[in-house]
Amino acid sequence: MKLFKKNQIIIYVIVLMLMTAGYLNYTTNSEKQTSVETSMQLESKDDTKLADIGDATLVNSNDVAMQNTTNEAQTTNSVKDEINTNNVMLEDEATSEETTLETSSNHNNNDYFVKSKLEREAMYSQMIETYEKVLNSTNSIETQRQSATQEIQKINETKNSIMICENLIKTKGFENNIIFVNGESISIIVGVEEIKQEEVAQIQNIIAREMKAKIENIHIATK
Repeated sequence: MKLFKKNQIIIYVIVLMLMTAGYLNYTTNSEKQTSVETSMQLESKDDTKLADIGDATLVNSNDVAMQNTTNEAQTTNSVKDEINTNNVMLEDEATSEETTLETSSNHNNNDYFVKSKLEREAMYSQMIETYEKVLNSTNSIETQRQSATQEIQKINETKNSIMICENLIKTKGFENNIIFVNGESISIIVGVEEIKQEEVAQIQNIIAREMKAKIENIHIATK
């Protein structure tokens, strides 16, 4: 009976030890699993951080690329604006030079017509002065005086007819014009580069009417 009880106690002790060992094994496994899961979570978080860092790096790289592109575009636009500005300045300078040349050309034409009219007036004044000397000379005979008087009258009539014709020709659009009379031949110069045939006819009609000239004796030139 005592032997049975002793065996029974031993069995209880063994069972208790087995239960304790199983509990300890379970606890160890749980801790290991928890440690593994924790490690995996940490690694996952680290990967996420790394991924985030990688994404951030990529995003920053794109931003830099976009910034570089923007800077290049701004630089290109700046260069284009400078080129356009230079082109506008060159065009303005060319226009200014053309205007200056045109103004200079017009000025030269005006000078020509003004100067020519002054020279013509001086010539007529000198001719009249010469005939007046004949009239006032005590050595002149009557026929000379009569001839001088007629020449002076003719010159004044010619000057008056020229003035009328030049003013009428101005009304046809030829601001600059001058008429020269040499006997029956009459020459007129107009300040244009080209002249139409109908305009030539208008000028000839004016001169023929006012100066009693024949059409074939009227010569028109441009300047």
